[in-house]
Amino acid sequence: MQKNLQQMYRRALDMRAPWINRWDAAMRYTIPTTDDDVATLFDATASDAADNLAASIYSLLTPPESLWVSLVPEGPDSPDAVAATMALRANLNDSNFYTTIHQCYMDLIILGTACLFMAENPIGAASAFSFTAIPMRDIAILNGAVFHTATMPAREVMEKYPSWTPPANLRDTIKQDPETPLRLVQSLIGTDFVAWLDVGGDIENNIVATGKFETNPYIIFRWSVASGELYGRGPVLRALPDIKTANKVVELVLKNATIAVSGIWQADDDGVINLSNINLTPGAIIPKAVGSSGLTPLATGADFDVSQIILKDLRERIRHALLADRLGLLSEKEMTATEILARNADMVRILGATYGRLLHEFIRPLVERGLQILSRRGVIDKIRLHSDAELKYIAPITKMAIAENMTMGE
Repeated sequence: MQKNLQQMYRRALDMRAPWINRWDAAMRYTIPTTDDDVATLFDATASDAADNLAASIYSLLTPPESLWVSLVPEGPDSPDAVAATMALRANLNDSNFYTTIHQCYMDLIILGTACLFMAENPIGAASAFSFTAIPMRDIAILNGAVFHTATMPAREVMEKYPSWTPPANLRDTIKQDPETPLRLVQSLIGTDFVAWLDVGGDIENNIVATGKFETNPYIIFRWSVASGELYGRGPVLRALPDIKTANKVVELVLKNATIAVSGIWQADDDGVINLSNINLTPGAIIPKAVGSSGLTPLATGADFDVSQIILKDLRERIRHALLADRLGLLSEKEMTATEILARNADMVRILGATYGRLLHEFIRPLVERGLQILSRRGVIDKIRLHSDAELKYIAPITKMAIAENMTMGE
């Protein structure tokens, strides 16, 4: 078992490897995390559009002020679906779901794939649920398998898995320094959970914990998927060529602006002008030899007006790819009923495929896990989707789709 697990883990890392550079590039031009990335980012069009799209998805799919999901009983002997719906909503509202899911939406838009970890809180907490947005660099997936890699102090590993006894080769090190960093791999294959230390060698001698999950706590969802790929592709990845080009154009414009302001100068070396003492500031007097040309400007190709035309086109394409021109905020002017219906129809058409995928990969696993946790704690009766109750998704985008279908039916 451990040998197969090791092989699956290495295969998952190999399949993820080509995506790391793509994710790094996408994040560099939207949410830079290092000083070097910030210093080389000259155009914030993609960053603004990504923020706007994340806010739109948040309000359309999981608005906190809206009853966006409910359960409908399948038969007269079904458990109380209304009570289950209210308990699920109450625990979501009291948890950190609505703050965490926005982080996942940013990953979804920028990277194309997001991972939400849904854990169970101890008895007595305000909510039964606790959510964490897992960075995709820490996640490797195969069909039916998830590998979550994280580096944490030995103290945290021991707190998280109190029954774990460190191996002999690490025992003294951890005892002397509890903050010793350990690379922990947590894997879930089907319902089987195994956590081990990735310190080289076989897994069997480095296992930290094993167990089973009734439902998968790793909720991984994607924007769109190409045939044969496991990881998704989001709007930023699709628009990345235009984003890079726009950033380079702005960089060149700024360089030309610097030349236009300070200029490039030439002077005869006549023994009078000391180039080290020249200060190009307003009101400065620069001495020159009698009869010499002194300091004269050098004509350059700093006139780069065509850049504005190129940049305007690139920014429009970036905003279009990130749906900023289609899912943006409503205009200040009042809209007629026909205009509102047309705008809603556009939203349904644009997000239709994404909405269907998120319903299958995100909403349904989230509800199933929530119901399983609540029923195991005795808060609600055991409810199984499709058997005892049907999930009804009533987010704003669903209402738009229903209204659009009714309009088409007329």
